[in-house]
Amino acid sequence: MSLGPGLVIWITGLPGAGKTTIAGEVAALLRAKTPAVVQVDGDVLREVMGNDLGYSPKDRLENAWRVSRLCRMLSVQGLQVVCATVSLFSDIHDWNRKNLARYVEVYLRVSNDTLSERNQKGLMQGAANVVGVNQSYDVPQRPDAVIDNEGKHSPRAVAEQIVALVR
Repeated sequence: MSLGPGLVIWITGLPGAGKTTIAGEVAALLRAKTPAVVQVDGDVLREVMGNDLGYSPKDRLENAWRVSRLCRMLSVQGLQVVCATVSLFSDIHDWNRKNLARYVEVYLRVSNDTLSERNQKGLMQGAANVVGVNQSYDVPQRPDAVIDNEGKHSPRAVAEQIVALVR
């Protein structure tokens, strides 16, 4: 598989949609073809940057800008970037389309019932500043793929769908 430089696979969705798990599977599939793959996670980047941002809409937007700019920096160096991030802002998606040479946007859509069942990080119980609970978000308007991730398919199977988009 020849992916070429500049590829960014941007996996976005609400908290609990399965972004990190699926991004890990996508990265593993791509690494089987080339070692030049890096995985970026919005939550991990927060920690790397010193946890200096909260979860207000303003801070979430700033973190999204950081993620986008990091993905651009890595991709222009020839790395294949698999990014898992909430970052549900139209401005971010628009910037990515204009500034990332090869950009594939994947929206993991999950029902509220499934998100409540998963609630992996305990975000839904009494927390403030949760996207999709008490913070609004922009549904991606022009994703390259919308994948319903209700658990009917394994994370590997979903990752295979995503990798098929870049072939």
